[in-house]
Amino acid sequence: MAQSKPDWIRAVYKPRAVAEVRALMARQSLHTVCDEADCPNLGACYGRRTATFMILGSLCTRDCRFCSVAHGVPAPPDPEEPRRLAETACALRLRHAVVTSVTRDDLADGGALQFAQTVRALREADPGMTVELLVPDFKGRAQSLDVVLAARPDVLNHNLETVRTLYPTVRPGADYARSLALLARAKQLCPEVRTKSGIMVGLGETERQVAGAMDDLRAVGCDILTVGQYLQPSARHLAVRAYVPPAQFARYRDMAEGKGFAHVVSGPLVRSSYRAEEALQEREAPL
Repeated sequence: MAQSKPDWIRAVYKPRAVAEVRALMARQSLHTVCDEADCPNLGACYGRRTATFMILGSLCTRDCRFCSVAHGVPAPPDPEEPRRLAETACALRLRHAVVTSVTRDDLADGGALQFAQTVRALREADPGMTVELLVPDFKGRAQSLDVVLAARPDVLNHNLETVRTLYPTVRPGADYARSLALLARAKQLCPEVRTKSGIMVGLGETERQVAGAMDDLRAVGCDILTVGQYLQPSARHLAVRAYVPPAQFARYRDMAEGKGFAHVVSGPLVRSSYRAEEALQEREAPL
């Protein structure tokens, strides 16, 4: 039997702002992870006229049991998508653009070139805009990550998503060590690029396992961490095992800060790109 959502999980919805941003994305034939992944912060973010762009279509080649992004056979990359995305970011007057993608295991480079071209298009459109990329694991292809890093995003994010022992259940097709290796390589090749990762809780993990994941992320130099509550998108997805109370999220934040993360956001509705610009507000803060 499904658990009822507690009082502390309350999403904000602003119909007019949501309609305006959705119309803008539709005119430019763009997708957002906000809409495609049914993010609970969609109303709040669209209300602030910000969004997380999702490139390379809306169909994912993987079918993770926690994610509501549609699974299927995607179309080839659209060469005009980076330009349209940059135009839209400027229309929204974004100071910090966040770009993610569906996983594209069908492409030889996993979509790396499209990421790089998107960064360059954004920089050309507005040199003062900072850029954050939330990338897939590229199936461990080092060359793909190198293509992305050559474009020099300000933040390179790759979500660990869950603790090591839950990977076979939560992320079939992914690999815990492979995700850590991606973050390690990013920091080794481009130490000036801030690396970031996120963890969902409420899937049956223990506090000790979450602490272990934090330790693993710090061991590969990860700078920024987000911790949020897993919410079941539909009946076919994994069930919520526990609704983690706000006090525990505060404990996770303190724990992560104590382990040396430069910026930590932890709360029930926190997602990896929610208010992402705040991590870069103190530009002189040490890594």
